[in-house]
Amino acid sequence: MIKDKSIFIKNIYYMLSYAFTTLNQGGYEDIATEEFENIHNLFAAILAKGIGRQLKQGLYREYLNQKETVTAVRGKIDMPGTIQNRLARRQVLTCEYDELSENNLLNQILKTTVMLLLRHVRVDQAYKSDLKKEMLFFSNVDTIDPSTIRWSAIRFQRNNNTYRMLISLCQLILEGMLLTTDSGEYRLASFIDEQRMNRLYEKFILEYYAKECPQVTATASQIPWALDDTMLPVMQSDIMLTQGSTVLIIDAKYYTHTTQAQYDVHTLHSGNLYQIFTYVKNKDTEFGDEPHRVSGMLLYAATDEAIQPDNSYRMSGNQISVKTLDLNQDFSEIAAQLKAIVDTHFE
Repeated sequence: MIKDKSIFIKNIYYMLSYAFTTLNQGGYEDIATEEFENIHNLFAAILAKGIGRQLKQGLYREYLNQKETVTAVRGKIDMPGTIQNRLARRQVLTCEYDELSENNLLNQILKTTVMLLLRHVRVDQAYKSDLKKEMLFFSNVDTIDPSTIRWSAIRFQRNNNTYRMLISLCQLILEGMLLTTDSGEYRLASFIDEQRMNRLYEKFILEYYAKECPQVTATASQIPWALDDTMLPVMQSDIMLTQGSTVLIIDAKYYTHTTQAQYDVHTLHSGNLYQIFTYVKNKDTEFGDEPHRVSGMLLYAATDEAIQPDNSYRMSGNQISVKTLDLNQDFSEIAAQLKAIVDTHFE
């Protein structure tokens, strides 16, 4: 997949910038000009900058329930604990109270991720130094076991919304780069895995079109089945571009191998082709007799394999294309290729 690692890592930053619009706001400009030889330094630089911005605003704090043995009443008395104290002839009370604390899940995730990066040999000392200084403000925050984090249960609100990008980046790091050693300890792998890169790739393309191509409407829409059966699974498209009654459904795919090979014969992944065809035909049915045009595209991230898919087919009256997007080139070339797709389908 990787031809020139520094170019590819720079494009990872651009992809993150579209996926997380916070990176396009003030304060991250110097990161865009840096050259990164490994992805750990990129993530460490973004986290150092983001945590520094958050410290200026103040760490998020929330009320946490505390139970403590004290000499005077604080909050409400915990009767079972207090009775145990009396039986033990201790002249103290056990009380429960709520305390505003920075030792909450969001800050624990930040600290846990940073501590892993600090132990990684491929993170440069300059980034480690910045992160260590910031961790001085996390002295009252615990680290946690990454495997216990329920990412789907995390909720953001007005007073912690500034954490959204940082926590999403931590999830990308911890889920996609975490390995467990034989001794049961955690360490970071050398690169994020295919599944997490696929999610970032999808999100990047969707957000790119939403921002850079206002002539079309870019959504990740559900497509209803043209059948009366509630047992069927939901059809969730990656990217749907719409202009009036013209629709292009894009399925973004990030694979180590873009084709499957058997006896030196390379073919497309059949499941992907069936999936995009199903999306297109059910969307096509929605329009009924109204004039319209619905097309589909499988957009693979290019690999260093000799054979790269680049074809268009006419399938039951609809155009289905299979294209590749080379992430190992200057970002302006990537942008030009994405815009050319819109120009071709929405003349």
